[in-house]
Amino acid sequence: MSLQFPKKEKLKNKKLIEQLFVEGKSVSSFPIKLIYLKTSLPEGIKIQAAVTVPKKKFKSAVHRNRIKRLLRENYRLQKQQVFNTIQGEYAFLFLYLGKDMPANTIVQNGMKNVLDKFVNRINDAKID
Repeated sequence: MSLQFPKKEKLKNKKLIEQLFVEGKSVSSFPIKLIYLKTSLPEGIKIQAAVTVPKKKFKSAVHRNRIKRLLRENYRLQKQQVFNTIQGEYAFLFLYLGKDMPANTIVQNGMKNVLDKFVNRINDAKID
């Protein structure tokens, strides 16, 4: 498992993003909320992910882009814990919930917690 975040793993399909908001399930660990949906993806990719930061809370594009970079980087570094434990294909959308500019450690802990919660929820669903 490489620690890259290639273009084919980025979620850009508008219909799938809209479907995520309508049908997706979510887990959250402040300041990050993960909206996910089991779906079929092209080329045998396990996960496609996107990040978003609300314009209402962060008016400055510089600040929104900084937070999105932090989210993508922390996902890239921690995605192997999800890739190695799930079956099936998923679409992810990471939503930043905080009101202040976060430090990298806050985003790192939030990302780790939200991915752990996702893996636990998926594994619990398999058991049922």
